[in-house]
Amino acid sequence: MKKLMVIDACMRDEASRTRRILGPIVAELGKRYEIETVSLDGEDYQSVGRKVLAERSSGYVPEEIVAMARKIADADRIVIAAPFWDMSFPAILKVFIENMSLFNITFRDNGTDFEGLCRSEKVLYITTRGMNVHTGDALDAATPYMKALSSLWGWGEVTTVAAENLDYSTPEEIDRKIEAAIAEGLEICKNF
Repeated sequence: MKKLMVIDACMRDEASRTRRILGPIVAELGKRYEIETVSLDGEDYQSVGRKVLAERSSGYVPEEIVAMARKIADADRIVIAAPFWDMSFPAILKVFIENMSLFNITFRDNGTDFEGLCRSEKVLYITTRGMNVHTGDALDAATPYMKALSSLWGWGEVTTVAAENLDYSTPEEIDRKIEAAIAEGLEICKNF
């Protein structure tokens, strides 16, 4: 069975509007993929600062980081779920990505160019935005970052599913927007 890696950066647990979209989509994909989920909560990974860089330069990377990076590199498909925070996504997701960005595992270079080593041909990025910011707007820094990461790591096409302007919507409007995002995601699942 093919492998699906789910990276869940929804920290509000069941109150997470993003997770409300993620659940039905992962349930549908679970019919065709073996799913592994990594749930980020801000306590799991250390920022890549001087200490971590010095350790990497000396050849040391913790075994659990290497193992997780290999799982990401070996996944046939990737789903990332993260709310829209400060025009992008929560810092814990960036910290996670920096930890997984390992030479000769997720990417390599030849001294003049880089090559992605991940096998996933498709990435689904699921988000909810409190503000009226649309995917592709200059204010959306998350989607372009995911596409740039896809270039570095060798992921394929990145598709974003977003419910927008939720902080300024009634509860009924929020439900409708989330249901529309779920329907969009389930349609994507057919060819994912």
